[in-house]
Amino acid sequence: MSKMRGRVLIPLPNTGAMGRKRNNFYMRSVFILALCIFGLLQYHNFNYLDSRDAMLGDAVTNDSTDAILSMVPAPLHKYLTPHTRNHSATATVLQLNSSVSGLSSSGISAAAAATTINFEAYRPPNITEIKRQIVRYNELQLVLNEDTFGPLQNDSVIIVIQVHTRINYLRHLIVSLAQARDISKSLLIFSHDFYDDDINDLVQQIDFCKVMQIFYPYSMQTHPHEYPGLDPNDCPRNIKKEQALISNCNNALYPDLYGHYREAKFTQTKHHWWWKSNRVFNELEVTRFHTGLVLFLEEDHYVAEDFLYLLAMMQQRTKDLCPQCNILSLGTYLKTFNYYTYHSKTNKKSYASSPISSNSLLGSNRNNNYHNNNNNNNNNNNRNSLQSSSTSLKSAKVFVGDTNNNNNKIKKNINNKKSSHMNTVTAASNTNNVNSNNNNNNNNNKNGAQTWNYHVLPSLYSVYQKVESMPWISSKHNMGFAFNRTTWTSIRRCARHFCTYDDYNWDWSLQHVSQQCLQRKLHAMIVKGPRVFHIGECGVHHKNKNCESNQVISKVQHVLRIARNSHQLFPRSLMMTVPSLIKKSKLRKGNGGWGDLRDHELCLNMTLPTR
Repeated sequence: MSKMRGRVLIPLPNTGAMGRKRNNFYMRSVFILALCIFGLLQYHNFNYLDSRDAMLGDAVTNDSTDAILSMVPAPLHKYLTPHTRNHSATATVLQLNSSVSGLSSSGISAAAAATTINFEAYRPPNITEIKRQIVRYNELQLVLNEDTFGPLQNDSVIIVIQVHTRINYLRHLIVSLAQARDISKSLLIFSHDFYDDDINDLVQQIDFCKVMQIFYPYSMQTHPHEYPGLDPNDCPRNIKKEQALISNCNNALYPDLYGHYREAKFTQTKHHWWWKSNRVFNELEVTRFHTGLVLFLEEDHYVAEDFLYLLAMMQQRTKDLCPQCNILSLGTYLKTFNYYTYHSKTNKKSYASSPISSNSLLGSNRNNNYHNNNNNNNNNNNRNSLQSSSTSLKSAKVFVGDTNNNNNKIKKNINNKKSSHMNTVTAASNTNNVNSNNNNNNNNNKNGAQTWNYHVLPSLYSVYQKVESMPWISSKHNMGFAFNRTTWTSIRRCARHFCTYDDYNWDWSLQHVSQQCLQRKLHAMIVKGPRVFHIGECGVHHKNKNCESNQVISKVQHVLRIARNSHQLFPRSLMMTVPSLIKKSKLRKGNGGWGDLRDHELCLNMTLPTR
């Protein structure tokens, strides 16, 4: 016991075992907690994606009038609400009848009651009245809302809109223009080839910027039974030249290069485009000293709210990014636009990358329709002549789906037989697939509409907006493009090339001018994320079952809504991307429809100075 009491306890050395145990315990706890949090976040993320896909899918498929209106600010609903004069007249007649009945019940005869009310129902104008109104509009050159927004500045943007008869699409274009930033500084010039009181009322209702109307004076409407309309003695389209000479029809000596004779409904569009361009640059007093950009749109286009902002940015950066560019392009006919698509729960964000075939971008639906009965070989030559242009696009990516094959300028040569059964479009760039696509043209309308996906990929819409430059290609860059007076002057000097080239398409004729006449070729700066969209379901060359469908309009609205909510509009800067090697494309042959010497002379006469 004494020994035990005298023993001194020596402490053991501290090896840190307990501390390591505590640290391991804490680390395991933190790791397990992190796993729990991560799992919880993933669970909520999957639920969110599923619910968002469901909501967006339902919204996109909902193309009812109410759904369309819900995407439009209430003050702009007036542009989407029809107020036709025929309907107004019918309502007034009903009110008149009820008034007459009421007066009759009061002891006044119906005849006496009718004489007390001076009413004349709406009567559409006849051809003589239309011609008189067209002359009056064109002579007055009235600029509406000029007292509110002031005179046009020389560097302001002029927006020229070619209008035919599709008032429903025009309404939506006007709504989109009304929501654009700085639209109040612009001048809208509506160029009509059809005089319609309802369309005039709609245009004259615009109150958000300066507006002018001009009217093409050589239309089929004002010349229904004489040139440039359809003269009864004109040669039928498919008559042989020998038979035409025997029958002594008007233009027997001048078939086109495919042996066909002119069709007024096709030639009018080219005449109208050339006339309005000459009219805007060389004849209007309001544009006499204008040096800014002129942007060309059509009635079935739709613009993003930052299209003017981006156009101005492109113009400012032209000197350092693309000094050779003389055309700025805001639109594209590719309706995939590199959008995300969500295929399933196990594949939330999948997109396919592949080279784009020449036919998916360049082959012309208009040209196929015009000669598909008798000149398939000639059309194949035309398409193959443009094949070299598509080699510059081999590095491009196409992402999922397309809309109905409804664009009169969108090309029908995509092989829908395969793509209609897939969510992703894979297009080959070799000539074998080009030929197979040509052979499958007839299957396009049988397979129905493809999925039009709408999720915006930030690589195209972002704060650093991508642009690229390449030679102007008629079938790719003819929508939402702009140039200034300098470029127009050089084009106008080549009027003979434009007016005598045997192609009824104004854009193909313009490309011919660039390749064969211009010393400085047309070179375009193209925005990768389009700001101008094509919403038309039907056109001159394509008739859909439902030409009044709002499906494409609804989807474009959702595309822009997603881009807006993601803060991907109004970019801070531009970034030039360099496409792969571009081979020169030769437009060997026109598409015909323009062999009549009367068309050549009328077109050339439009360039005569009148101011």
